[in-house]
Amino acid sequence: MNPRFVIIVSADGEWQAIPKIFPDAEYNMSPFGQYFVEEINGEKAVIMHGGWGKIPSAASAQYAIDRWNPKLLVNLGTCGGFRGEIEQYQIAFAEKTVPYDIINQIGDPDSAIRRLTTEIDLSWLKGPYPIPVVKGTIVSGDRDLIPEDVPMLREKYGAKVGDWESASIAYVCDKNNVKLLILRGVSDLVGPDGGDAYGQRVVWVEAAERIMRTLFKSLPDWLGLFKE
Repeated sequence: MNPRFVIIVSADGEWQAIPKIFPDAEYNMSPFGQYFVEEINGEKAVIMHGGWGKIPSAASAQYAIDRWNPKLLVNLGTCGGFRGEIEQYQIAFAEKTVPYDIINQIGDPDSAIRRLTTEIDLSWLKGPYPIPVVKGTIVSGDRDLIPEDVPMLREKYGAKVGDWESASIAYVCDKNNVKLLILRGVSDLVGPDGGDAYGQRVVWVEAAERIMRTLFKSLPDWLGLFKE
């Protein structure tokens, strides 16, 4: 089977919603977690759990590309929003991804970040879009957003949201010349006073389920826009 579409859901809490959305799916196992095949718009697509953080997300994206050779990889998930820049439950649409948390004490960290920054090729995707989105840059790090970092991330990279996986997935897809669509719903807001979900995982999990339902409901329409 060589489906044109592979959909990756990264975080465990995001995947937790999937059996509720697809209760009749026949689940299989990859080295990274569960996956299943779903018919969307009359053709088969793979929906898989990729894992959270830079390493699992990069590895699972490469695994999906090597195994199924998709024409389009889609990453659906959540992100933290910068308070005052975006609202909870708005959908962030990645045009560029930046791995902002590189610390290089010997060389130039900005040079390393630029080398791993990805401008996503969206030339295939023409509007109008199925749902309202906020287009822009997603910053990714192997950590939740630190409130004190938010002003710098906004000013230096023009970002409004941050996550753990988008930069890794985008880098892998770019190197493999695979088209990519990243859609991330804002699960919680982070500002000088902290994060809405910090220390309250249930808040994030509940928001994640709502977001995943929204994204998967719109998925057939997004895939319908894909032109090779």
